[in-house]
Amino acid sequence: MPPIRRIVADVLKPHEPSLAAFARQLADVEGIAGASVSLIELDKEVQNVKLTVEGEDVSTDRLEDAIEDLGASLHSIDEAAAGEYVVEERSTPQD
Repeated sequence: MPPIRRIVADVLKPHEPSLAAFARQLADVEGIAGASVSLIELDKEVQNVKLTVEGEDVSTDRLEDAIEDLGASLHSIDEAAAGEYVVEERSTPQD
């Protein structure tokens, strides 16, 4: 079965750890080579963030466990890429 190379997810996290620390800790998960976290919405108690991780073989189970260990919750996986390499999304006339 081809490996998962990229996952883009919607995550709800507490204010701590910071975005940088959150990304650093997720990038340290086995199979993940890099992580990017973007703030989508901020309220008094939580942050809604867009999480993008890439690696040679990203495990959704390990990723979800790591997110929960940081006190956050995975709301949805909004994009996934699998195979020998990541295929970048292309614009179409409908876009």
